[in-house]
Amino acid sequence: MSDSPAYQVLARKYRPETFADLVGQDAMVRTLRNAFRADRIAQAFILTGIRGTGKTTTARIIAKGMNCTGADGSGGPTTDPCGECEHCTAIMEGRHVDVLEMDAASNTGVQNIRDAIIETVSYRAASARYKIFIIDEVHMLSASAFNALLKTLEEPPEHVKFIFATTEIRKVPVTVLSRCQRFDLRRIEPEVMIALLKRIAAAEVAEISDEALALITRAAEGSARDATSLLDQAISHGAGETTVDQVRAMLGLADRGRVLDLFDMVMKGDAAAALAELASQYAEGADPMAVLRDLAEVTHWISVVKITPEAAADPTIGPDERSRGQSMAAALPMRVLTRMWQMLLKALEEVAEAPNAMMAAEMAVIRLTHVADLPTPEDLLRKLRDAPPSPGPGGGGGAVASERRDDVTGPDTQGGAPRTSGAAPGGNGPGGQTTALAAEEQPALAHYPGFGDVVALIRANRDAKLLIEVENHLRLAAYAPGRIEFVPADGAAPDLAQRLGAALQRWTGNRWAVTLVNEGGGKTIAETRDAERLALEAQAMEHPLVQAVFEAFPTAEIRTIKTTEARLAEAESEALPEVEDEWDPFEED
Repeated sequence: MSDSPAYQVLARKYRPETFADLVGQDAMVRTLRNAFRADRIAQAFILTGIRGTGKTTTARIIAKGMNCTGADGSGGPTTDPCGECEHCTAIMEGRHVDVLEMDAASNTGVQNIRDAIIETVSYRAASARYKIFIIDEVHMLSASAFNALLKTLEEPPEHVKFIFATTEIRKVPVTVLSRCQRFDLRRIEPEVMIALLKRIAAAEVAEISDEALALITRAAEGSARDATSLLDQAISHGAGETTVDQVRAMLGLADRGRVLDLFDMVMKGDAAAALAELASQYAEGADPMAVLRDLAEVTHWISVVKITPEAAADPTIGPDERSRGQSMAAALPMRVLTRMWQMLLKALEEVAEAPNAMMAAEMAVIRLTHVADLPTPEDLLRKLRDAPPSPGPGGGGGAVASERRDDVTGPDTQGGAPRTSGAAPGGNGPGGQTTALAAEEQPALAHYPGFGDVVALIRANRDAKLLIEVENHLRLAAYAPGRIEFVPADGAAPDLAQRLGAALQRWTGNRWAVTLVNEGGGKTIAETRDAERLALEAQAMEHPLVQAVFEAFPTAEIRTIKTTEARLAEAESEALPEVEDEWDPFEED
């Protein structure tokens, strides 16, 4: 049997043992050093950050520093634990009786907290200076467990310290956060990560290219544990000499250069070439979802480079890739890039749900290539504006404008304005003298001097059917309070007059005479209401740019027209009210 020690994975073998070993966390280390030096050690700490940034390791280093006695047994709390005394050794090996580690993910309940902490917190440490409770993923505790912990956390015995770690700081109650000193462990910067991986590779006597280390760093996304685990796998994969191609194959990634090639084909609208490249990457083992994800990553990177050119100096990006990205950023409009990003997000959802991922990816690429070369709205307007006028009466689509104007100009219109009728709200309408007489005879009807008041009464009583019929099928000929004469419009119900009279009598308590006549009726309320919209539409159709749009897109429709006044009114209604006098609690009277 061999006496050689068992193999230890790099993530554990090179785990930091002192604050000096921590990489990328300078602000936290400086704060802790000052606190220990001034003997202002908090009663509870909470460490937060993404996976693999060293939360649990930092908790153990803090525990070592608080309980370290030095090699000679006479030292006090320190940020430079010796690593040799019995306490340092036992804590790093996870076997110290006074440093209790608890995983909140598997001990979420209030009884777990009572058994592990509340019932033991009053007993002094068996051998160390402090009894320390380390709770990992503390956000997983239940609400009742947090409540049970609060009292102890607020007033712990002098010999007790708490260290919490979490990846979801927002899920920790504010009542707990307010009782802890918080440290946010940052993602490790690419330059720092690459330097760390180089040191570990050198210590392991492993040959690995700089491009391969950059690829590992990018895949780790700021997590030191992920990076060292991937480095461990890459060294084994390369059998002593690891290249970027081997790492790419290990990670199941496509060649970054080929991703840029595919991106370029899509942006040029070359569907056939893009599909061929996608098929080639798929044949070589690339996952369709990973290919689209890489396209999204490239889209994001080029967009950022376009806004902030210094972003191209990312050390994880090779020189050739950096040069191509800068050229693409200069050539592609931001609207095209943002459209590409939105469509890729939708494509990723479709590929994830599709029964055949490759088919869904191919359809997404086809859609992307067909949309990529479409002009932006600004380019389209510029093209329409600069287009020469088409031959025809008046030139430039004049025939279209004339046709639309005929729609709104008719016998009921004079000078472009609709002819008024008795339907105007609040007006006496035809037969004004009769109106006055009727009001004197029936004083209660004086509340309805105009036909608009009758319409308002119908609306107030929420008779939707009658309201629609009155607005669309009643051409008012004469009105006086208590008497209505109208010409029925096409489609009017034969009993409209009877039902309208009965309803008004029921609501007012007075008898109403509603009569049908054969002539003299004006526009319906709906026609009057729509007259302004039709006039605006006709006016819009006279604009050369609108005419050019209809020539380019014959089936287009005008759905909505907003005047400058309407837009200003909308803006005013959406604006926050101005506070004239704001009370200042610190202002002296």
